[in-house]
Amino acid sequence: MTSFTATPADGSAWVTGASSGIGKALALDLAREGFTVFVTARSEDALKELAGQSADLKGRIVAAAGDVTDTGAMAEIAGRIDAEANGLALAVFNAGVYLPVHGETLKVEDFDKSFAVNLSGVVNGLVPAIERMKARGRGQIAIVSSVTGYGGMPTSAAYGATKAALINMAESLKFDLDKFGVRIQVINPGFVDTPATADNAFEMPALLQPEEAANRIAQGLKSGAFEITFPRRFTYVLKALQFLPYPAYFWLMNAATGWKKRSLETG
Repeated sequence: MTSFTATPADGSAWVTGASSGIGKALALDLAREGFTVFVTARSEDALKELAGQSADLKGRIVAAAGDVTDTGAMAEIAGRIDAEANGLALAVFNAGVYLPVHGETLKVEDFDKSFAVNLSGVVNGLVPAIERMKARGRGQIAIVSSVTGYGGMPTSAAYGATKAALINMAESLKFDLDKFGVRIQVINPGFVDTPATADNAFEMPALLQPEEAANRIAQGLKSGAFEITFPRRFTYVLKALQFLPYPAYFWLMNAATGWKKRSLETG
């Protein structure tokens, strides 16, 4: 089993979904450690602004704008990193979108967009990244999933489905990537105060700020853990709920979120 942990001496880092929230904060943390960090999102202006914030840091941030749903663009960025910056050593696939889903107003496009960004968007970067790391015989991949991937939650029919798929993907790939010297991790944060969670219609316990979440991820990347999850006092409870019979699970989830009292008419 591979224990490779990327350092700035090994090559560059790549963070997707870096224009705001966790991705932005993590890119800054990695640059403070000395990494050259390529950051990807659709907004080139936001990325250039972020790159400017690294001027006084040990490392630097390089804007690499692109849409994660564009297979060719993601492959091109991976190739650029490999060619320009001493190879790709660490990739954190963080880009995601949260579209609340209500059972009485289902829209196919909400599922399509969620799958395209959260799932296919990861694959589009993952495949070319692994190809380059495999050729070098080492590398580190981290996929940002969510505790919503553990089990169903209100409004998360699309988002949670993609996050559950990402957890399974990381678990499945680990068997082979270990043989190539490529380390893979899955990141399952609890609730983080980002634009993605702003529309949640229920209480979010143990809510973290993006900077705290990014710090915990940065520490987790250096650990030997396959899963990086936090805050554990919350996420481990959600893990434990999966061992309950379904009637108990749904009762507790309804009670915790107050969802059973929600009116269908008001949304």
